[in-house]
Amino acid sequence: MTIFLNGRFVPENEAVVPINDRGFMYGDGLFETVRIMNRRPFRLAQHLERMIRGADFLKIKPPFAPRELQRFVEQLIEQNAMPEAVLRVTLTRGPGGRGYLPGGGDTPTVVMTLHPAPVPGNSIHWSLITSSFRVLAADPLSSFKTLNKLTHVMAREEAAGQGADEALLINTNGEVAETTSGNIFWIYHDQICTTPTGRGVLPGITRAVVLEICQTLGLQTNKRVIKPEALKNSEGIFITQSVLGIVPVATFDGELIAPSPLVDQIFNAYRELLVKS
Repeated sequence: MTIFLNGRFVPENEAVVPINDRGFMYGDGLFETVRIMNRRPFRLAQHLERMIRGADFLKIKPPFAPRELQRFVEQLIEQNAMPEAVLRVTLTRGPGGRGYLPGGGDTPTVVMTLHPAPVPGNSIHWSLITSSFRVLAADPLSSFKTLNKLTHVMAREEAAGQGADEALLINTNGEVAETTSGNIFWIYHDQICTTPTGRGVLPGITRAVVLEICQTLGLQTNKRVIKPEALKNSEGIFITQSVLGIVPVATFDGELIAPSPLVDQIFNAYRELLVKS
C-alpha cells in the first residue's frame, strides 16, 4: 500500500511520524473519511471544507490547499489501483513539546490512506443500543471531526459488549445527539427527522446529502430535539455515515423497529447519487 505523507508518496512500512507528534500525544488534530466510488471521491470538497474550518478553529495552518489535496487524492487512488475504497485524511498540529499548550507544532502533519471499501448491498441492518456515555450538549468541538474520539470508542465497545452493532450517544441534556459513527434520522408522521446541530452533533456530510435528497424527492424534513425513549415511537430509524452511506436500524434497545418504505426510497436515491457522482 502506498501512503501519502507530508507531500510524498511512500510505502506503508516507511510512513512514520515522530513520537512527539501532537496528534499521537494529545489527539491534537482532525480527520475526514471519504467514500471512493469509481475512482471518484464522493463529496470530497465538502469534507475538506469541514476540515479547513476545523483547522481554523484549532489554529492549525494546513500545509496544502484543498485543490492540492484533491490532486494528491487522485494520485493516491491511481498509485494504489483502488477505484473502490475508503479514504482517510488526517491532519495534526505536528511535532511539538510536552504539555497541553501548543508551543511549537508549527509543522503540521498530513497523512492520507486508502482502505478496502465495504461490499455494497441492501442487507445491512444494525442493532442499536443507548450508550451510558454522554457527549457535551454545547461543545464547539463537536462541529469538527477531531482526533479525540474516546467517548465514541468506549460507547462502541459498550455496544459490542451487548451484542449490538452501534451505540446511540445522548448529550448532557438527555437529548438524542448522534451515533458513534454517524448521524441519526427517524421517521415520524412521514417526516424525515434529525437532531439539529449545536447539541453535541457533528454536521455530517452524508447527513447533508440526505437532506438534499429529501428536498429533491419532496419529502418533508424536520430538525428537532428528541429524548431517546421517544425514538421507540418512530416509524423507522436510520444512520448516515460516509463509509456505508445509509444504514437502517432493525432494533433499538432490544425492540424491533418496523421497516419504512421511506428509508428504502432515500437509500435507493443515495446509491444512485453515489454511483453517478
